Order: sequence, then structure tokens, then C-alpha cells
Amino acid sequence: MKIKTGDFVQIIAGKDKGKKGKVIQVFPRYGKVIVEGANLRTKHIRSRQRGEKGQKIEFPAPIDASNVTVVCPKTGKPTRIGYKVSVDSSGKKTKVRIAKASGEVLDKETKS
Repeated sequence: MKIKTGDFVQIIAGKDKGKKGKVIQVFPRYGKVIVEGANLRTKHIRSRQRGEKGQKIEFPAPIDASNVTVVCPKTGKPTRIGYKVSVDSSGKKTKVRIAKASGEVLDKETKS
């Protein structure tokens, strides 16, 4: 799966089409992601004790990964993701994700 936790994405299909947000959680086994502030669901919780009020809790539900695309950090527009192998000065190879539109590196942390 090309989308990782912490990526800034835009929803391209569904009721929240056009919304942008940060990926909170990824489920690669099911091909789904949870985006902050999108696909909100309401859960009604009963009161546990007498005299206590019930609650309505809103939480983001998973969205299919095919319905979101990563936003390029340079241009701010949706882009596809590619991979590039970079070699550092010590000769160590690392595989990084890049935005196809601008060539900008998406992976912030580099494993050293």
C-alpha cells in the first residue's frame, strides 16, 4: 500500500469528495485508511447509571484506499506516488516515495 500514516490526502470519491486531511490509521490487510475529519459516523451510547445522560460520539470510519490520493507537498494538488532508490555518501541504498507531479520526496524520516 502506497499510503502511509501521517500522509496528507484528498478524498476523490464518495460523500466527502474534495475534503483533505491527515491519515490517522492504515489497514493494509483490508485496503482501508482512516482520514481525520472525514467519513464521520455517530455512535449512540446508553447511560450506565440511573440519572446519567446518554452520549453521541462522532468518530471517523475507514475509507477504501482507492478513494484517496496523496497531496503533493510542493504544489498542494493530488498526485500519484512513485518510488526512487537513493544512494547516500556511504553507499547505503534507501527506497523513498516521491510525488510524480513534482518529484518531491514524501518520506520525511530516513532510516539510518
